[in-house]
Amino acid sequence: MATFLSSSFSHTSKPSYFLPNFSSPTSKSFLSTSNSKPNNSTIKKRMPTSIQAARADIDTGLLQRAIQLVQSSPLTWQNAVLNNLLIFLLGSPILVSGLSFSGIAAAFLLGTLTWRAFGSSGFLLVASYFVIGTLATKVKMAQKEAQGVAEKRKGRRGPGSVIGSSAAGCVCAFLSIYGVGGDAFTHLWELGFVASFCTKLSDTVSSEIGKAYGKTTYLVTTFKIVPRGTEGAISIEGTVAGLLASILLASVGCILSEISLSEAIICVIASQIANFGESIIGATLQEKEGFRWLNNDAVNVINISMGSILAVFMQQLVLKNLA
Repeated sequence: MATFLSSSFSHTSKPSYFLPNFSSPTSKSFLSTSNSKPNNSTIKKRMPTSIQAARADIDTGLLQRAIQLVQSSPLTWQNAVLNNLLIFLLGSPILVSGLSFSGIAAAFLLGTLTWRAFGSSGFLLVASYFVIGTLATKVKMAQKEAQGVAEKRKGRRGPGSVIGSSAAGCVCAFLSIYGVGGDAFTHLWELGFVASFCTKLSDTVSSEIGKAYGKTTYLVTTFKIVPRGTEGAISIEGTVAGLLASILLASVGCILSEISLSEAIICVIASQIANFGESIIGATLQEKEGFRWLNNDAVNVINISMGSILAVFMQQLVLKNLA
């Protein structure tokens, strides 16, 4: 048997605290059935709607916050981490193919530092370096494995390789972030950054393409014919490929307005001089008695540091005198 209960609420100009988002009611009647339960279907319909509305409010707030971080200026560590995380999630298939999991962690730190120092343009330069270098490493992988000259773990590089390949660039990034030398040196640190990755990419591509396609490899100090993969060995095919890779990455830096055209030429020249020096170190010192510590990662640090320093000095000595 249905029982009607009536309850009145006095009208007030203040908002209702019991019925939010509704205008203040003057009266309200409720229908209650003594021998039936409340309408659960109505409750079920209302509950998800409230939850979805709250969730939408939260998601909208997070999205707006994310957009503000991406667009914030000047650059902050917070938006560097956010942008880097987003790109790493989207590019995870490529990262996994070229890096070990610990290598990915090291690359994430590098990407965050790069974005904080040089913004999206610096990040895109490093991303270009990684993609081109990974593709070169994968070329004729089966053949290089059969010959025993392939990179370990199917070419997936670890944290040592990431750090060794980016050490000079990281130093330039820190110098830029903390304004060492003032405004007069800000662009020099960016030039050194670009030159370091041009140097490393040229070294990687020349080595990998030389292993894959080099018909004859020569020891750089004596020009004697040696097997592929010998430390300090060079080939015509690898040298040309490395030069083209350096030109390509320097052009990317120029297009992204990190360096000028004349500075791009300097980066290419510096990278080739540094790589020649690296080949001499590999032929004369690496893996020799008393230099066991001089492994590939250590040689990488020396190589890219040479390229970075040479580019900065050439810019100061050559371009300033021509200006």
